[in-house]
Formats: sequence, structure tokens, C-alpha cells
Amino acid sequence: MSLLAPTLEAFFTERLARQREASPHTVAAYRDALRLLLGFLYESTGKAPAQLDFEDLNAARIGAFLDYLERKRGVSASTRNARLAAIRSLFKFADMRHPEHAALIQRVLAIPSKRHDRALVTFLNREEIDALLTSPDRDTWIGRRDHALLTVAIQTGLRVSELVSLRRADLDLRAGAHVRCVGKGRKERCTPITKHTVAVLRVWLAERQGGPSDPLFPGPNGARLGRHAVTRLVSKYARAAAVSCPSIAGKRVSPHILRHTNAMQLRQSGADSLSIALWLGHESPRTTQIYLHSDLAMKEETIARTAPPGTKPGRYRPSDALLVFLAGL
Repeated sequence: MSLLAPTLEAFFTERLARQREASPHTVAAYRDALRLLLGFLYESTGKAPAQLDFEDLNAARIGAFLDYLERKRGVSASTRNARLAAIRSLFKFADMRHPEHAALIQRVLAIPSKRHDRALVTFLNREEIDALLTSPDRDTWIGRRDHALLTVAIQTGLRVSELVSLRRADLDLRAGAHVRCVGKGRKERCTPITKHTVAVLRVWLAERQGGPSDPLFPGPNGARLGRHAVTRLVSKYARAAAVSCPSIAGKRVSPHILRHTNAMQLRQSGADSLSIALWLGHESPRTTQIYLHSDLAMKEETIARTAPPGTKPGRYRPSDALLVFLAGL
């Protein structure tokens, strides 16, 4: 067996599991990245993964793998960077165990992340939210479950992994109603829920029944829903909502878009960046800056406050019908 295989195994069992106590999501992300890498190396070198040595994972081959991800698999630059982060973590661990490969390891660690464009975040407005929430058929058990799930997702801004992990015991519907979850970075937080959400959840819990440790949003077999199942149901209801609200058809609605929607509602209600970061479980308030860039209403207010002296605040609006026509050409 080569040097790579025992090092790779120790990376997961010693570094991630014992030293870092990494979350299952982190372990799964690193596992998937390294499985893709080993599969690529098998196709390009013909060597089985257990026979690979560190010389087979030089910087040139790692670079070729990253190009393969973008060109052949069509991943985004951010996903490419996430795969590279997993490889870097492995090589940092290997650097302590194999000083004889120090030069090769340092060349791999020197591979830069790719810069990429940052698009404005997509979110739903009030009309689109209402259309989405009315899409589930509440005459069916699945429709009532999905309505409750969408209501919680939009009002709390939970990540999809946090949403599917909720148990009945994580809800407190008494005075000061809230939902508890353990989020990214193993941070536990409580998120307040509104009277409307409480009412929806009371109805759902009366039908859901089950014990405190049972999933709040189960599948037909009683097990908790998977992340991909939630993604599919959100997309399904977004397509249905587009019939009555055409504007939603131009948006790629996903569970994370519902999280953005919650953040924008907080922002537009006057919440500051620190409060939004605490609400969403962000590591740093800087992460919430993306919502400031996307808040067009706030920018309109800024324009109004900075209008030149002697001018009326707001944007120019032609007063004549012919000028309106010409301005629209």
C-alpha cells in the first residue's frame, strides 16, 4: 500500500473525527471532493486509488483536476474553490506526517483560489412569498406538511440542513415562542417565531403527533426529509406559484433563496448587520453585507437624501405622456 492511502484514512479518522470533531456535513463535503479527485486520477493515470503515491498528486495534476471540474462537470468557481479547500486541508495534514514530500505539498498548497463574480442575491418579495405559501394543497397531508415547512423556512431563515434536522422537541410554542437548532460550526441558536408561524405549527403538530425526538417534517415513511427532497419541493411549489405570480418564474427558487428572503425582510424592517448575522448564525457580520448591496429601497433612500440643493428628492419622473414614451425607447 502506498503512502497516500494510510494518510488519507488518518485524515478522516484522526484529523477530522478526533482532533477537529468536524460535523457530518464537513466530513461529507471533504469525502465527496476527494472521491472525485481519486476517480479523476484513476482515469488519467490508470492507477487504482489504493496504489497512488504522493507523486501522483502533484500540483499539475491537481490543477488539471480543477479544470476538469469546471469544463467537464460544469461546476461554478465557488464549487471549484470548495473542492480545492478540501484538498488543501488534506495536504496540510500530510505536511506534518511526510516532510520528505514537503516541496510537492507546498506547491499544491500554493494553488490559488479562483476569483469569481458575485451576483446580487435573489430573494422573494411579499407578493411572491404569498403565492409560494398558497401553492401547497392543504387538503392533503403532504400539502399541509409542506405549507408548514415553507412557513418556517421563510420566517426563520434556517439553512436547509437545519430545517430538515428539526425535531418536535426543538419547538417551544409557549410565550416567547422559538425554534432551536444547531447550525454551521456547531453553534446552537434560538430563533423567535411569529404568532402566525406558531398558529401554523400548532395545527401541524396536532396532526403530526409522534414523540419529542421525531422529525418535525417527516417523509411518508416517518424518517426526516433529505436536503434534496426539500430542494425539489421548493422548486415544485415555485413553478406552481408562477401561474398566479409570473415574476417568480424568472427566479431560481431554492431553500437558500428562502433564507435570503428572510434576511432581506429583516434588513427592510430596519435590522442592522449584526442582528441579521446573529439571526442567521453567520460567523461574521461581514457576511451580511451582500444584503446591503441588494437592498434597492435603501439605495433609493440614499439618493433622496443626497439630492443636489434646490431639487426635489427622488428619481426623475417625466410629467408629460410623450416624454414618458420617448424615455422608454
